[in-house]
Amino acid sequence: MTTPTMATPAPTATTSRRGLGSILQAPLFGSSVALIVAIIVFSILSPRFLTLGNFSLIFQQSVVIGILAVAQTLIILTAGIDLSIGAIAVFGTIVLAQASGAVGPALGLLITLLVCVALGTLNGGLVTVLRLPPFIVTLGAFTAIVAATRLFAGSETYPVSDPLLTFLGTSFNIGSFRTTYGVIAMLIVYIVVGYALTQTAWGKHVYAVGGNPLAARLSGVKTNRTILSVYIVAGVIAMIAAWAALGRIPNADPNAYQNANLETITAVVIGGTSLFGGRGGVLGTLIGTLIVGVLRNGLTLAGVDSLYQNIATGVLVIVAVAVDQVMRRKTTR
Repeated sequence: MTTPTMATPAPTATTSRRGLGSILQAPLFGSSVALIVAIIVFSILSPRFLTLGNFSLIFQQSVVIGILAVAQTLIILTAGIDLSIGAIAVFGTIVLAQASGAVGPALGLLITLLVCVALGTLNGGLVTVLRLPPFIVTLGAFTAIVAATRLFAGSETYPVSDPLLTFLGTSFNIGSFRTTYGVIAMLIVYIVVGYALTQTAWGKHVYAVGGNPLAARLSGVKTNRTILSVYIVAGVIAMIAAWAALGRIPNADPNAYQNANLETITAVVIGGTSLFGGRGGVLGTLIGTLIVGVLRNGLTLAGVDSLYQNIATGVLVIVAVAVDQVMRRKTTR
């Protein structure tokens, strides 16, 4: 006597809609579609856009913001925000240029690393020890660091020519595609941090602290130590961005990258990382960085004034945050 087998229910329209809905709600889906649409639109607007040389330029122009966006991602994942990360990197370029002239490029890099880590640690200490809001701490740090940078530089630019300082701007060919070591450094930062977030206990703690700090604390996660470590890592990444900036343009300029904070936040949020913490990752941030790069490059080729480009970037931030808010409400129902 054979036992009757249970028939597998056929997929219903409701199941199909749920499957499609989960795909549409995936953080990387929206950002990937936005990137593809932007490429298509600018390819139509300018025949120069869809060339290997222009795509190489987009990657090179995205290096500094792309690296800083990784640091911003880590901090936003803990439900914080860093308005000073760009200022720390710019201050790092001045320190690197001046220290290298005084003690040599190798020691200059080490001194710059220590300075950037110290600034990141100070931010993290104020957030964790004094329990101050990250927005207030980093806004104050931004104001102080910008002023200190201009005082330290004497409102002058410092040209650099040492091969070690400009190394990340050195270009080479991969087949017919020309790139720089700065682009490679950016991708390495994404790979290392992406691995740390997804494959280590530290990464799981970062997500836990951002998602529900009370639950993380009750489960044994040292929340303050985790948050502090994130700000320290952000300082290390800011130093790498400072080095890459001198490779990109061999001048330490105290007025450079004034919109870096806005652009890093834009890249992170467009890439699907929630401003409320605990959700997202660096792969989405890389896509978001490319969207910002494509937008600026495409608008420049189309002859759009840089002020209007800033307006477009600001609108992108608002739209991305609005979408994040809507998606968060849907997932909590």
